[in-house]
Amino acid sequence: MIKLFVVGFPREMDEMELAQLFAPYGDIKLLTIARDQIGGKSKGFGFIQIDDEGAKQAINALDGYNFGDRKLEVRIAGDKNQPAQKPLFNAGPRQPIKKKRPRISR
Repeated sequence: MIKLFVVGFPREMDEMELAQLFAPYGDIKLLTIARDQIGGKSKGFGFIQIDDEGAKQAINALDGYNFGDRKLEVRIAGDKNQPAQKPLFNAGPRQPIKKKRPRISR
């Protein structure tokens, strides 16, 4: 089984619709769409575990597929084609947290 990273599908698409898109290419073992914790809305990316041959076929067929104004990107989850991004801020080295002693009431 290979884990694929899928980004660029419409945020309205649910797990069943995404599974139907990938089902012709191989056997799907697990499919997960990343969702916002508060509202439960899709973030527009997810992960799919699919058999090895199905993963290759899905990448070849669906990578670059257009959904209106969005373009689907499909790649193996461990592959990072883009260079590492710099952090937005530098927090510096972490300082140990000092624990307060419990207050004793009289």
